[in-house]
Amino acid sequence: MSIVMGIDQHRAQITAEWIELETGEIGRARVRPADRTGVRRFLARFAGQQLEVATEATTGWRFLVEELRAAGATVHLAEPAETAALRGNKKRAKSDRADARHLRELLLAGRVPESWIAPDHILDLRARVRLRHTLIDQHCEWQQRIQAVLYHHGCPRRRGLMVGDGRDWLAVQPLPDTAREQIMVALAMIDALEVQIAPLDRELRAYARAQTGCKALIDAYYGIGELTAVTVIAELGDCQRFANSRDAVRYSGFDITVYQSDKHRAPGHLSRQGPPALRWALYEAAQVARNPRSPDRAYYEQAAEHLGGNRACLALARKLLKRCYHTLRELGDDALAPPVEQTRARTRSTATRRPATVPAGKRPAKPGESACAGRLTRPSTAPRRS
Repeated sequence: MSIVMGIDQHRAQITAEWIELETGEIGRARVRPADRTGVRRFLARFAGQQLEVATEATTGWRFLVEELRAAGATVHLAEPAETAALRGNKKRAKSDRADARHLRELLLAGRVPESWIAPDHILDLRARVRLRHTLIDQHCEWQQRIQAVLYHHGCPRRRGLMVGDGRDWLAVQPLPDTAREQIMVALAMIDALEVQIAPLDRELRAYARAQTGCKALIDAYYGIGELTAVTVIAELGDCQRFANSRDAVRYSGFDITVYQSDKHRAPGHLSRQGPPALRWALYEAAQVARNPRSPDRAYYEQAAEHLGGNRACLALARKLLKRCYHTLRELGDDALAPPVEQTRARTRSTATRRPATVPAGKRPAKPGESACAGRLTRPSTAPRRS
């Protein structure tokens, strides 16, 4: 018997509505608690039946998809924003049951706006990339807090406080005890973050040196290094699912929004509807690619003359993204294939791995220090060749 189901997922409960295609009978259920055990118990009633399920790509979708596939179901992962847009602007009741019914109806009509379900090794890589991106953001925030405290108390402006004699300079500034305490806490947090960032950097760089898609991007394009390449691979994913490079740009959130009616057109801005880590990596690569030795220097100068430096970097980032799309698409399935040797080595070392420690009296290395010396507000990849 064939069953079509819509599932609305939340942390406290999962709501499901399904229809048996042969009889037209509609069923509903709520799964509590919303964990693997509860989902397995719920799916046991559909054993031996042909099950097709639609659920939204919200937090927690991974374990739900894994359990559905283990039960033999065909899973469709819906893009949340487009799914909501298909409901329309008309005001109507909004509930978990209504959301599950909406997904079931879309699946029956063949109108589910599907998201790509990445393979497990890409999901794991994406988790590491996003973890590092979060830690770097926090690292930058604490540095900004230090600058805010210094300005609040009238200290002269100085960049590069975390390199060279920056900390010694901080120590001799005439600050009240409260401000001194704020800065000491910020420095302690920065040191703690650097201890966590260092092993992630090593793992991601090693992955990039061994993975086919990463090596292709690094070798082909000026400005793309190990950390940016692995971020592009993790966040962009399978380029064969995009019809053209413009779709890849829209996915990244680098596209310009347009609102036009008759002769009136509002100024465009970045949609930012996509992975923030991907936009960060491409923008960092563009900043390196505008180097005077870069083959893209002429393009950057031409764009900067009309648009300004910041928008020219965005334009260059889009160009790099389109090139990455074409390169990865040509590689096909090899673009995302995991490096087998490194995967085995990580498996062997996982059981014995311990948290990174810093020897007494020695400050941990700065994130991004080896990639772009002197720029520690965000790590960046240095140009690999002229």
